[in-house]
Amino acid sequence: MAARQPQFNQHILVDTTPMPEGIPKVQEIGATSAPLMSASFFIGDRCQAYNDDYMKCKAEANGRGEFECLKEGRKVTRCAASVIKDINTHCLKQFNAHWQCLENNNHHMWECRKPEMELNNCVFEKLGLKKTIPGTPENVTPVHLRPKQIYAQYPGNQY
Repeated sequence: MAARQPQFNQHILVDTTPMPEGIPKVQEIGATSAPLMSASFFIGDRCQAYNDDYMKCKAEANGRGEFECLKEGRKVTRCAASVIKDINTHCLKQFNAHWQCLENNNHHMWECRKPEMELNNCVFEKLGLKKTIPGTPENVTPVHLRPKQIYAQYPGNQY
């Protein structure tokens, strides 16, 4: 009789392997790609120092960063979870509208500028976090602030 092969469990979507004792415990965020994409710039705004530490650790680990940088990675996860929690607490309606728009439009951000503007305004007003796109020249209007999006289905102003 052949040995039974393990099967993927459709109900467990995180790795259940326990972490080593020296690694701080952290609960996974548990969000899909659309909410994470919607909140990503705010996560970047609040968590930049943690993200920078993690990336520096990975760069200095010479390919061994997956294990050696777990502590830094856990800090990134905790910070990202705090951003998601705060957005859910203070801007839930706007957050849901934006990530659901992304979900329904194949994650095309240019199709969702109106709910994005409402979310950006709420998050800035309530949490003091702002969306900035790295590398945008100072004399150029950032793409998310342009009233007309080039690739949007609707040809007029988006908000």
